[in-house]
Amino acid sequence: MMAQSGIILTTLRYYNPLESAVFWKTNTMPTVTRFPPSPTGYLHIGGARTALFNWLYARKMGGEMVLRIEDTDLERSTKEAVDVIMQGMEWMGLSWNQGPFFQTERFDRYREVIEMLLARDDAYYCFCSRERLEEVREQQRANGEKPRYDHCCRDLDRVPTADESAVIRFRNPLEGQVVFDDVVRGSVTVENKEMDDLIIARSDGSPTYNLTVVVDDMDMKITHVIRGDDHTNNTPRQINIFKALGADLPVFAHVPLILGSDGQRLSKRHGAVSVLEYRDMGILPEALLNYLVRLGWSHGDQEIFELDEMIELFDIKDINKSAASFDMDKLLWVNQHYLKQADAERLGNELAKRLHHRGIGLCDGPKVNEVIELFRDRCTTLEDLADQVIYLYQDIDQFDEKAVNKHFTAEAGELLAVFADKIGSLSDWSAPEINTVLKQTVEAAGVKFPQLALPLRVALSGSAATPSIDQIVMMVGKDRTVNRINNAQIMIEKTIK
Repeated sequence: MMAQSGIILTTLRYYNPLESAVFWKTNTMPTVTRFPPSPTGYLHIGGARTALFNWLYARKMGGEMVLRIEDTDLERSTKEAVDVIMQGMEWMGLSWNQGPFFQTERFDRYREVIEMLLARDDAYYCFCSRERLEEVREQQRANGEKPRYDHCCRDLDRVPTADESAVIRFRNPLEGQVVFDDVVRGSVTVENKEMDDLIIARSDGSPTYNLTVVVDDMDMKITHVIRGDDHTNNTPRQINIFKALGADLPVFAHVPLILGSDGQRLSKRHGAVSVLEYRDMGILPEALLNYLVRLGWSHGDQEIFELDEMIELFDIKDINKSAASFDMDKLLWVNQHYLKQADAERLGNELAKRLHHRGIGLCDGPKVNEVIELFRDRCTTLEDLADQVIYLYQDIDQFDEKAVNKHFTAEAGELLAVFADKIGSLSDWSAPEINTVLKQTVEAAGVKFPQLALPLRVALSGSAATPSIDQIVMMVGKDRTVNRINNAQIMIEKTIK
């Protein structure tokens, strides 16, 4: 079948409860995890970490990961969001083995299951109006009770007529408990009487989340459900649906949420943006993966993990029980580590692309790979790298005002003039020869090296902070160096006057 994004989907065989139960009990089922984003927005940090944990565990166990697009929210789901989610996963290298499967293409299957639950008396039609339900809830609140459905239609035993509107509710057990062992949280027990008869089909016939998730997990033979602990309250409800359908349960692992540095739920003000925005700001995918894996999981005090190490060492039983804290500075530190280690040609291509997007040509300037080697240790992101090297490829249009006021003095102007005169006749344009001229200039003037190097840095780059000045002079080039020194002298003369 064809997905809405134009991607050909894998054929999915429908679930057979009896066949599946036997298959599970043989203990031969391969590990299958799933990442089920809702395409109502971008792929954010929390979702990316969930995808990573599912991907890592599937790889570790020699299993597979399913990509499932939970797009039943028809009003808010968009093709653009689907594309952004898939692009984010592809950029991070989190490939899926099955899918993408779209829930909107499986409505016939959900209706089949709902009809089966009705036939088994595990579901029933509810005719209560919204107004009545709200009145019941208000009265329950007034009585100090937990608001829930009062089972008004549970025993009506009838179907709606052509002119009636009704939802379908799951007949949740009234007695007993739901007990499950969560890999992260430990044993969880919930009394059945505490749970509603939840709606599994709306009045228009469309299925609801808790029903579709269970059906999909059965049909796709999901063995491990690794998701955020904001879904923990849904798990007992889903377990009862699993049981009603005669299916064994997957293993559940509910991962604590990611918080901001202030302990509040992560939001944009903490730096929580789309995964693709991290790409655009110049975070390397391997750096983001390394940072994400440490948000809620650890292996001793180790901070840096190669991908093969992550797969080998990761285990869901080692996920922390407490919430993780997002720290943008830490992410930048990790990214800087990977910038220092990355292949120079790869970074050169990234830099060239970013400069091109800014309308900066590379023909009249140093080789990009040489620039990478000189600047990579000074940058935290690829955008930071691009910001720092622009002056090597185009004229300066901005100067650091503090640096100009501090270093553009009359004495500096004289030193710069002498230096410009000497390099103008330099035949061997190399860093060692330029360094020799620098030293000769300061020795002849009887001054210290920084008294020439600092104003020269400002003249060439607009800032007093650059890599080795002889390397910078070489990369700027002879003509540009002389021209920029001349412009600096004009600025100095204006300042003196």
